[in-house]
Amino acid sequence: MAVITLPDELKHQLQQDLGPDQVFDDPSILKTCASDASKAFHLPHLVVRPDTVTGVQKVLHLASEHRVPVYPRGGGSGLAGGCLAEHGGIVLQLTGLNRLRSLDDRNFTMEVEAGVLSSRVRDAAAEAGMYYPPDPAGMELSTIGGNAATDAGGPACLKYGTTRDYILGVEAVLPNGELLSTGVKTRKGVVGYDLCNLLIGSEGTLAIITALTLKLLPRPGTTTGMIALFTDMGAAMDAVASIMASGHLPSALEFLDYRCVGLIRDLLPVTPPEGSSMLIVEVDGGAQVIDNEIREIEAVTRKRGALHCLQLPVAADRQRIWEVRRQVSLRIRDQAGIYFPEDIAVPLSAIERLVNALPACEARHNVEIYGFGHAGDGNIHLSVITRDADGYARAHNAVVELLELAVSLDGTISGEHGIGLAKREFITMELSSRSLALQRQIKNTFDPYHILNPGKVFPDNLDSTP
Repeated sequence: MAVITLPDELKHQLQQDLGPDQVFDDPSILKTCASDASKAFHLPHLVVRPDTVTGVQKVLHLASEHRVPVYPRGGGSGLAGGCLAEHGGIVLQLTGLNRLRSLDDRNFTMEVEAGVLSSRVRDAAAEAGMYYPPDPAGMELSTIGGNAATDAGGPACLKYGTTRDYILGVEAVLPNGELLSTGVKTRKGVVGYDLCNLLIGSEGTLAIITALTLKLLPRPGTTTGMIALFTDMGAAMDAVASIMASGHLPSALEFLDYRCVGLIRDLLPVTPPEGSSMLIVEVDGGAQVIDNEIREIEAVTRKRGALHCLQLPVAADRQRIWEVRRQVSLRIRDQAGIYFPEDIAVPLSAIERLVNALPACEARHNVEIYGFGHAGDGNIHLSVITRDADGYARAHNAVVELLELAVSLDGTISGEHGIGLAKREFITMELSSRSLALQRQIKNTFDPYHILNPGKVFPDNLDSTP
């Protein structure tokens, strides 16, 4: 599909049906929706910001009639170009759907619209004495609908699971404008095909999610944590395997390699030795239980070569560490001429082999690779960069090598970012032609004119419009 021409009739009809305060073609507004946290850039023809589900239905009904692409957008915090208008058309910005419809503290559920910020969902649950575990990076920017569209994770998914595990029901608008409600409000339900889970992680290519019914949990009693510094990455990965093998299930187990530690060493409460890697560990539960558990985990890390351990029983100290952890990606981007943020995941037993392969890959392609992320579940974020802006081919070749390595280790090319634009050329590394053909049939059933987020997920040769 090439860049389309937007019919004037469509723009005028949208302005008439939704009002000029929700339909924009001003270049300055279009530019705000032309990029995300990746470095890709694609200008749409229109940005539409409905504040009701009925408004979303009107947009899709008209877009379907005119065969004009529609790209759902939340906070624009994604790293795979999943919300960008590669072929022009309409960016449907859903931040106006920002209502918390209900909060049920007897059944531990929340119904919330897609444009509500992820941080607000968690805060609202906490204020009611409940817990919403998923905690993807950038919670102050990302929306709950965007989290559902990519099945976002975060540090807590080691113990608690990803966004998918907390969605009971989905309200969504189909490409023709029809409203669909699927899922349940109970903890169990096996009636018919599971359309709810089909929509989760589909990156806005099947339907536009407008609201979610979320499952909440009782709030954990208390939390404690620690950081541990290691002489090298291999020792840190060995410690991760030993922590898990010893029967512990931390609520977070994060890893920063020596390059990442070097970037944020000025922000840490201890001065790490040159070349050291770091683990961040949290456990939650009853106070006496977790006090014993964190001491046992510290003993495991010391046995595996930890140079220094710092206990973090105070919430404010742990919060500062997480703020430092969030600075890593920002500082990587700031110094990169070319930047590929990858989020492969491998089995726990393969993490050490993956990490040990990074220096040779760097040398072969003359790139820098920063490794960090959710070591407890094997989801290692690898940021491949070059300092010069002419290094695209080198960085791209390094990415290909790393993704092939991940798949050869029985891993996946994306643990939580999604495919979007950035990884669609690589999807055949992991999925068979038969699997892709079946998925293509599903896409055609939901979206026969391919107006929803075209160009995402499937390679170009599999995404020609009927």
